Order: sequence, then C-alpha cells, then structure tokens
Amino acid sequence: MKNYGRLKRLQEEVAQAWTVAVKDVRVYYLTPPMVMFGLLVPFFLFFSFSVKREVGPEIGIARLLAMTTFFTASTAGPVIFPLERRMGTYDRLLAAPMALITLLIGKTLVGAFFGTVVSFVPLLAGLIFFDLTVVSPWLLFAGVVLASLAFSCLGVVFGSFPTRAVGQVMMPSTLVRWPLMFISGTFVPLNEMSPAMRTASYLSPLTYAQDLINHALLGEGVLNPWLDLGVLCATSALFLLLSRQMHLRSRRLGY
Repeated sequence: MKNYGRLKRLQEEVAQAWTVAVKDVRVYYLTPPMVMFGLLVPFFLFFSFSVKREVGPEIGIARLLAMTTFFTASTAGPVIFPLERRMGTYDRLLAAPMALITLLIGKTLVGAFFGTVVSFVPLLAGLIFFDLTVVSPWLLFAGVVLASLAFSCLGVVFGSFPTRAVGQVMMPSTLVRWPLMFISGTFVPLNEMSPAMRTASYLSPLTYAQDLINHALLGEGVLNPWLDLGVLCATSALFLLLSRQMHLRSRRLGY
C-alpha cells in the first residue's frame, strides 16, 4: 500500500507539472519578450557573425541549431517568472498543493518544448534547401532535447531572481549567456582554440551541445558524444537544484 501511495503521488506530481507547462505554453509563447529574445536574437547573431565567412551549409546549420537551442530554451524562465509575479499567479501556484520542484519542472518543460520545436526550423531549412544529411538522427534528437532541457533549466535559474520586471532578469541573463556563447565552440572550433581558451570552453554547457550536434550532423566532434550527453544531463540537474534553493531562499526572505 505504501508503494502504491508513492506511485499515486508521483503520478499526481507529473500531471501537475504537465498542467503548468501546458498553461504557460498557451499564455506566454507569443509574448513579445519570448519572440524577441527567443526567436530573433539567435538568428541575428548567426547572420552577423557568419557574413563573409567561408562556412559550408553543414557547419552553418550545426552552429545555428546550437545557438537557436541555447537562446530559445533559456529565454522562457526569465520571461515567465517575472510576468507571473507581476500578475500574482506565481503566488497562487506556490500556494497550490504541489511540490516546489514539480512547479520548477513544469516551468522547465516550457523552455524545453520551445527550444526543441524552434530548433528544428533551421534543420528543416537545411534538409530542404541545402540537401543536408543527418549522420546520426538519434544522436541529433537526443542532443537537441537534452540541450533544450539544460538551457531551459539555466533560464529557470535566472527566473528565480525575486523581481517582477522582465528587464531586470534579462540583463544578468544576457551578461551570462553571451560569454558562455563566445567561449563555446560555436564560432571558433575547439580544435582551433588556444589551450587556455579551450579550458574555459568546458565551463559552457553550449560547448557540449555544439559538439554533440557536430557529431550528429557532421559526423565528427572533439569530445566523446557520451560525455556530451552526460554533461548536459548533469547540468540540467545542477541548474534545477540551484533554482530550487534560490526559490526557497527568496520565500524565507519574504519575496
């Protein structure tokens, strides 16, 4: 009976997280901050840093796919949490009979869905217009999904800042995301970096996502793909636990 009760509780928590995710998808996906920072920014960055560079379509699509996943998935948290605090819906969610980690998982799924779906837009463009060949479809799917989860958890960390203004969250999130992008292997391949720069690149989760996508689309990468998958999973768990601690601290301080 005890195991049945635990299973029943787990099913309820999963259903609650899914309900939170579906609600946020319907409400927030077409808001201006999500469209601006989640859709337009990665494409503008890609074209601005790729113009006049002799980059093949395969490499270009791999880079665009990684950047799109990174910015799109990590935008949901910094947008949704401040808006819900302003409207008062966040307090009602905290008062609901639902564990805090369940609420955070539901919010994470919003960014993960967003990042996964939008990231396949450049992939479809590559398949249709550039005759792109996917070397390992399963690795590409796993890489995009796990990267979206990791980056969405990063966005939830930023969303854990106790503020009701989207701009106050977007500023620090941008200050962190841009350096993570520049030290990763997105613009400069890992094998072309200096030893110091390459060591720093291992601190960016985007490095492992980009390497994994390179394995899937180009058939080559610098790191072991299993290492990339493992780091992305560990990063997701680390960011989720960090956001939980930040929320608990904010509640103790009365925010």
